[in-house]
Amino acid sequence: MRTKIVAGNWKMNKTFEEAEDLITDIIELLDEQGKPEHVDAILCPPYVFLEMAGDITADYPVFIGAQNVSQYESGAYTGEISAAMLRSMHIDFCIIGHSERRKYFHESDEMLLDKVKMAHKENLVPIFCCGEVLQDREVSRHFEVVKQQLENTVFKLSAEDFNTLIIAYEPVWAIGTGITATPEQAQEMHFFIRDLIARKFGAEAAAEKTILYGGSCNGKNATELFAMPDVDGGLIGGASLTAEEFVQIVHAAGAGA
Repeated sequence: MRTKIVAGNWKMNKTFEEAEDLITDIIELLDEQGKPEHVDAILCPPYVFLEMAGDITADYPVFIGAQNVSQYESGAYTGEISAAMLRSMHIDFCIIGHSERRKYFHESDEMLLDKVKMAHKENLVPIFCCGEVLQDREVSRHFEVVKQQLENTVFKLSAEDFNTLIIAYEPVWAIGTGITATPEQAQEMHFFIRDLIARKFGAEAAAEKTILYGGSCNGKNATELFAMPDVDGGLIGGASLTAEEFVQIVHAAGAGA
């Protein structure tokens, strides 16, 4: 049985005090309502809040993840944060290849593969993102684009390293737009990705691989999305900035577990 995962990507939001309040509210709600047994909840705040987030959640079943990591191990790279730095703060997960990083910071497939390798070197679990833009889907290139993104990056890993990462499918046209892929569209792509994994790494690896949906998933549509057989939870953007809605999504994942 695959573990369901709900990961909140806060992006560049919240002040220190606001972040502290949000984490505390999430913890209190999960404590009151109970966290579904087979669901992992991950909070991915900005770098500057990671230590505080780790301190608050230390005694609770909530994981902390980073939103990015450097492809470099150490050295004269001003402003970069290494995998070793994250691991020294007991960070467990790291988002790699988010569409916003690809678009605004021009992260190439080669760079993303290096980041994944750095994460693995420090025992961080990558949440690796892939997905197509609207133009690709309109001309029916969405399957080809996602296939190329995976083949150019994580499909170059050994089977052992590939087993220790999470895939997040994010239709770029649905991120921050309020538009959500239908459950059927999400299932179609998740099934396609799982089939690619089976062809590359075998049926067992495909069956065990957690594949998240990321693209305007919220408290209203999460239950329907997570009911799809190949959707194993979500990488949540805006809806993760409200404690009540984030916890609601966690419970939606539990209902589909």
